[in-house]
Amino acid sequence: MAFLDIKQISKRFGTHTVVHDIDISIERGEFVTFLGPSGCGKTTVLRMIAGFEAPTTGAIHVGGHDITQQSPQKRGIGIVFQNYALFPNLNVEQNIGFGLKVRKLPRHDIAAKVAEVMKLVELTGKEAHYPHELSGGQRQRVALARALVVEPKILLLDEPLSALDARIRKNLREQIRDIQRRLQLTTVFVTHDQEEALTLSDRIYVMNQGRVEQHGSAEEIYTRPETEFVARFMGNYNLLKAAEAHQLLGMHIDGHMAIRPESIHVLATGSHELGTFEGVIRRHQLLGGVIRYQVESRGVQLLVDRLNRNAADLMPVGTSVRLQIHGDDMRVVR
Repeated sequence: MAFLDIKQISKRFGTHTVVHDIDISIERGEFVTFLGPSGCGKTTVLRMIAGFEAPTTGAIHVGGHDITQQSPQKRGIGIVFQNYALFPNLNVEQNIGFGLKVRKLPRHDIAAKVAEVMKLVELTGKEAHYPHELSGGQRQRVALARALVVEPKILLLDEPLSALDARIRKNLREQIRDIQRRLQLTTVFVTHDQEEALTLSDRIYVMNQGRVEQHGSAEEIYTRPETEFVARFMGNYNLLKAAEAHQLLGMHIDGHMAIRPESIHVLATGSHELGTFEGVIRRHQLLGGVIRYQVESRGVQLLVDRLNRNAADLMPVGTSVRLQIHGDDMRVVR
């Protein structure tokens, strides 16, 4: 049995079902992400793990013990919210130590544990500061420290980075992952951000309309989507309809053909390798280190990504190119 085992869990609010009989298994020390758009049910699953919502059906086990009916404070679970949820009238040290104070630990034990976790999240020296005196990234680290100081069995992170700017978000997610690995802490992360999920996760559960569409490693989810929804959600896949796949590639398929823009090769002018086909550049877009081309071939529009090495590499609109797609870079999705 997995360390955190979610069995056939569902949640209904009145007649509306927001989570449909899902099974999720998480091993001790894993970093697992629930990824999906707003309203897909991922936060509801997190709240059921925490005990803030009761499942309509199904069960939740931690370490082999059924915690489905346990109160939140008895589950040994730490949670970090998007909005920090800090006490404005308490300073950093008091906010972090609040859970320990509720447990009535001796004052010197609280001070020692708070000092240790403040060092871990790099907040030493901010003990006397109040939340309004901190940056967004610092407030989120206080919230993280408050969750860690009680030594939880499981850490739940509910969109903890979405309110931060890009630079701080990147730095903090690296810090979260480093701390999680050092502590070998079983962690469940909720996000709608594909880059966060791919960067942080040991495994990803992609959710859609209250169901798990696909789960697997970051590499599996990105390179081998199983459904049209996962392919569309995980990036800028070319999704060819059956008629387009036949028109462009001569293939007969049921469903859609998913092809990543970076897996389409642009060959040297004059190349006539087997399996290549001609196209014409209709548009290009600069995406930092990548140039994304829209190429028309046999009446089908394709996105093609190439590294942006220097200005001389840019191919102007109207340029004729030869393209090649390897068989293992094409995937039929339902």
